[in-house]
Amino acid sequence: MLNADAISQLRQLKSDIHDNKIVFPGTVKATNGRFGFVALDEGRDVFLPPEEMQKVLPGDRVNVTEQEVEKGKTQGAVDELLETRLSTFVGRYLIKGKGHFVVPETPGINRWIFIPPKERMNAKPDDYIYCEIHKHPIKDGKGQAKILRVIGKTGDPGIERALTLATFDLADAWPEPVQAQVDSLGEQDIQARESDREDRTGQPYVTIDSPGTQDMDDALLAEPNPTGWTLSIAIADPTSVIEPGSAAEQEAFNRATAIYFPGEPLPMLPDGLSTRLCSLMPEVNRLALVCDLQVNNDGSLGDYSFHQAVIRSQRKLSYELVANLIEGREDDDIKALPDAVANSLDQLHQAATALRKWRAEHALLSGDRPEFRLRLDENRRIRLIEPSVQNEAHRLVEECMVAANRCAADFLSQQPSGLFIQHSGLRDDRIDNIRTLLQSHAPELAEVDATSATGFRQLMTQTEQLTAEVPVKAIISRQLARAELGFQPAPHQGMGLNAYTTFTSPLRKFSDFYVHRLIKSALWDHPLKALTSEQLDALQQAQINARQAANSLEAWLKSDFARTLGDAPMTGTISRTVPAGFFVRLDANGLEGFVSCKDLEGKYGFDPVTLRLIHNKNGRIFQLEQPVKVTFANVDDERRQINFTLVEAEEIQSGSNDTNNG
Repeated sequence: MLNADAISQLRQLKSDIHDNKIVFPGTVKATNGRFGFVALDEGRDVFLPPEEMQKVLPGDRVNVTEQEVEKGKTQGAVDELLETRLSTFVGRYLIKGKGHFVVPETPGINRWIFIPPKERMNAKPDDYIYCEIHKHPIKDGKGQAKILRVIGKTGDPGIERALTLATFDLADAWPEPVQAQVDSLGEQDIQARESDREDRTGQPYVTIDSPGTQDMDDALLAEPNPTGWTLSIAIADPTSVIEPGSAAEQEAFNRATAIYFPGEPLPMLPDGLSTRLCSLMPEVNRLALVCDLQVNNDGSLGDYSFHQAVIRSQRKLSYELVANLIEGREDDDIKALPDAVANSLDQLHQAATALRKWRAEHALLSGDRPEFRLRLDENRRIRLIEPSVQNEAHRLVEECMVAANRCAADFLSQQPSGLFIQHSGLRDDRIDNIRTLLQSHAPELAEVDATSATGFRQLMTQTEQLTAEVPVKAIISRQLARAELGFQPAPHQGMGLNAYTTFTSPLRKFSDFYVHRLIKSALWDHPLKALTSEQLDALQQAQINARQAANSLEAWLKSDFARTLGDAPMTGTISRTVPAGFFVRLDANGLEGFVSCKDLEGKYGFDPVTLRLIHNKNGRIFQLEQPVKVTFANVDDERRQINFTLVEAEEIQSGSNDTNNG
C-alpha cells in the first residue's frame, strides 16, 4: 500500500507530465473510413486512429498530442475537447436487439449513436429523424443522441425536401416574431410612405418574368435620347417597410438567400412581403429604389442616379410574349399592349442590344449553356425534364440588371465602405498548370498575365475561338476561384469588370437587400448598422450552405429519375474529369452521370494540366467537351450519384443490326 508521501509524489509526477506535454490545437476531419485526421492550426494534418476517432465528431476543435507508433510514423491522441460544432444531424432510426440507435446520414459520422429511452419520441424503425448530440463521446467514445423531430419515411411525398431542410438546418416555418411583424403590415404602410417619394405611377414600367413568378423585384422602361437611351430600372424596396434590426431583417440575414428547390422554393422573406406588399405587381402602387442611367449608342454607360419612387407597373409580361414582340410576331396579347408600353419595350431591346455589344467587346459574357427545368408529379418527384430556352427577352432583362448593378458598384466604390462581389479569376493553386497548358497548346498566349484583370479578359476572349488539340477555354473555366463578398471594390474577373455588386434582387438575396441599405444611407442618411467581418463571413457561409442544399436535393431527385432512363444509348458530353473517371452531361435532359475508369479496358492516367484521361498503352483520350454515348448503369444511393456505362462504336452498330434483324 502506498503511503501518503508516495501518493503525493505520484500526483506531482502526473501533474508534471501533463504540464510538460506538448499539445497541438486543431480541427477534426472525417473520412469515409473509421479513421480521421486533425488539421492542426500550424498547417499540417495528424492521423487519428479509429479508437481516437470514436471520441470526436467532425468539426470538433480539440487539443491532440502526437505519438510515434513506428519509425517515421506518428498518430494523434485526443487530449481535450475545446469546442464542438456539430450539434444537430439527420439519420435513420434503428433497433438492434434491445438497443435503439440513429444511423447518421451526415458524412463523417461512421457509427451508430445510442438514443436513451426518454429521447426516442415514438420513432419507428427506418424513420428519418432529426437529432441533436445529447452526450458527447469525448470521455469514453460512447455518444448519445436525442430525437428532436421525426421527419418521415422513404417514399413519403416530399420526404426528399424535408430531409434536405433538416440536413442543412434550414427552417421551413417563420419564427413567431417574424410572422407577427409581417402580419402587422398592410397597404396602409405603403401609402404612408408614398408622400416622401417621386411619383412615377404614370410611367410605363413593366415587369418581365416567368408566368408563375410572384416575387417580382424589377420593372423596366426605356426612352430614346439624342445620344442613346435613358434606361430606368425600378427595384422592389423591402428596406422601406422592414425596420433595421427587426426580426424580419435578422431572419433574412440568417437565411441569406431564397433557395429555388424544385417545385417548392424556400423564400428569404415571408410571402406577405415578397409576393404581396413589396412585389412589383401590376396595377398597384409599389415602393421602389430606381436607377436611371444613360446608355450611349455604343453601349457604354453615362451618368446615372438613384431615386426613391412610387411606381405602378402597367403589365406583368412573360419572357415569351416579349420575345415574340422583339421577333415581330403578332398575337392578341401583343396587340392589346398600350402604345407607351410597346414603344418602351422596343427601346429596351435596342438599349440591351447595345449594352451586350459593349460587354462582348470590353468585358466578358458567360456562354449560353443549355438549361433544363424539372417538372414534378403529385409525389414531388421528377415527372419530366425539359429544356429551358433562353430567348432575347431573357438577354434583355439580364443586360438591364447588369447595367444597374454596375452603377451601384461604381457608386459604392466612391463610399468609405460598400459590399462587392469579388472574383479573382484563376485558383492560386492552378496558375502554374494553366501556364504550362498555354505554353503547350496556346503558345501565343503563354506570356499573358492571367492573374491581372486585363490578362484574364484577354485569355478568356482569345481562347473562345482557339483551335487546339485540347479545349483550352473549357480547361481554364474548370479551374476558376469562387466569387466572394468583400467590403472594398475589387475586380470581378469572371465578368471582366473592375468592380461589381448586385442590388436588383432584394426580395431574394440579403446581400442585395443590404446594398439598398448602403445606398440609402449614403444618399439620404437612412439608418445603417454596418456588417462586421464576422457577419460577412457568416452571410457568405449561409449562401454556400443554401447552394449545397439546392444541389443536394436536385441530385437526389435526379438520381431517382435516372432509374427511368431505360437501357438505350444516350448522347452526351464530357463535363468533368477526375483521376477515377469522367462525368457525362446528357444532351436530352442535362443529367450528369459518372463513367468509372474501372469499367474501361486497360489503365488510364490523369493529366492535371490538360484534365485528360490517357490510356497507358494505346493512348486513347477522354477530355472535356468530348461527345460520347452512354447507357444508364445504376445509382450510388449513398452518394446519390448516377453511374453510366460507356457505349463503344461497335456496340452501337451491333445493337442497330440486332434491331434491323428483328
